[in-house]
Amino acid sequence: MSEISKLKNVQIPKNLQMSLEKTLQRILKKNCIIEVFGLGYIGFPISVRLAKAGFKIVGIDKNKQKLDRLEKGDLVDFEINHKKVFFDTRKKERFFLSRNPEKSSKSKVAIICVPTPIPSKKTNSNFYVMSAIGNYLSTCNKGDSIIIESSIEVGTIEKIQKRIEKKGFEVGKDFGLSYCPERIDPLNVKWNVHNIPRVIYSSDNVTYKIAKNIYKYVNKANLVRVSSPRVAEITKSFENSFRLVNISLVNELAILCEGLNVDVSEVIKAASTKPFGFMPFYTSAGAGGHCIPKDPIFLLNSSRKYGMNFHNIESAIKINSKIPFYIAQSIKKILSHVGGKKIIIWGLTYKENINDMRDSPGIKLIKKLRSLGYEVIGYDPYYDKKLKDFYFLENNLTGNVDIVNEIDDDDISKFSCIVVVQHHNLVKNKLEDIYQKSLVSVIYDCQSRLKVNPNSKTILKFFGNNEKIPLSYKKNY
Repeated sequence: MSEISKLKNVQIPKNLQMSLEKTLQRILKKNCIIEVFGLGYIGFPISVRLAKAGFKIVGIDKNKQKLDRLEKGDLVDFEINHKKVFFDTRKKERFFLSRNPEKSSKSKVAIICVPTPIPSKKTNSNFYVMSAIGNYLSTCNKGDSIIIESSIEVGTIEKIQKRIEKKGFEVGKDFGLSYCPERIDPLNVKWNVHNIPRVIYSSDNVTYKIAKNIYKYVNKANLVRVSSPRVAEITKSFENSFRLVNISLVNELAILCEGLNVDVSEVIKAASTKPFGFMPFYTSAGAGGHCIPKDPIFLLNSSRKYGMNFHNIESAIKINSKIPFYIAQSIKKILSHVGGKKIIIWGLTYKENINDMRDSPGIKLIKKLRSLGYEVIGYDPYYDKKLKDFYFLENNLTGNVDIVNEIDDDDISKFSCIVVVQHHNLVKNKLEDIYQKSLVSVIYDCQSRLKVNPNSKTILKFFGNNEKIPLSYKKNY
């Protein structure tokens, strides 16, 4: 029997005509059910916060292993940060788990937080969103509502509205539809899930009030309402396109500076003295994570559908994809002088000091360097072996690839080169110690963050600074 059997009254009277206004009143009294589809980086924290506020939450996820693990109280990765509240809301029967939604005579609101894969010829990015919508609609009544948080292509909300209306509902009259795209910046001290303003489109005023009285417990209802779903969809994609374009711009500048024998870090520092009209971006092994590499493709695809080209985004995507290849070739050139075939990729998360390895620039480097014949391992103190299969799938990584979360000096001294992709504070001193002790021949710093130590025998190479490699230097490993 389902865990949520206590919440459902399957026999729905045919004459039940629940209005959106009645749903709003039930939201205000917390006499409703909120079904959160997708218990990932967005859905799980939202579920916990809303359950803590007193709502009855049903967390829905198709991953049976995840649900079994959560039912046992075995939390991993980002979930651990919410452990106390999760256990408390489970004990108070406010947070239920299920693979599917179920019918109920209570008002229901769905919050869709499922993943949207990078679109391709073989992959429809909206597949999981549409699947969740279909499952929810099969259990809905008039007066229910949907809020979508997942990143989606332009025009998706209009398609969802048509699908809802095919079920006999009237969006904006007896059924609510909102799009409130997620915004999150892990480890940002100033801006977090509690206070980040959120853009929202709602089909009508009552539906907006429903969303506002739910998000009061998410981000204090700091919502910026826009006029149409397309405005909200484009806004989300544009935000991350801005990031990708500027990340690609500074990385291509780094390549140019290497050719001109100029230090790109000095250029960025000098440009940052301009008090207006400039925002500094810094070199890296490329953009990663779940949003920045994907959301710009939504705008690119939309432009193509309307017979135009979005040249900035197209160029940024191409540049971002070639950065790992350029860095790999640079390392190959260095090691051709120094010697050695064994490399450590240091930092596999897409951002420092977090544990999210989705679309990892570090893993892209592992694949590039392996294709050049090097023996490569990945090192990241945040790597969770329990999530190996998930991260291998997310990064299209196959074969026998060694990734570790612990490494000592004896192991390190067997390698020729460390490629620093992320500077985690957790192992900052360890990296500086390796450099100080000259445990490897070469450290290639993609972010140009290590301080030069003239007493070290290790060659320190920065991405964007083409200092000459002493040809006389060679160490056998």
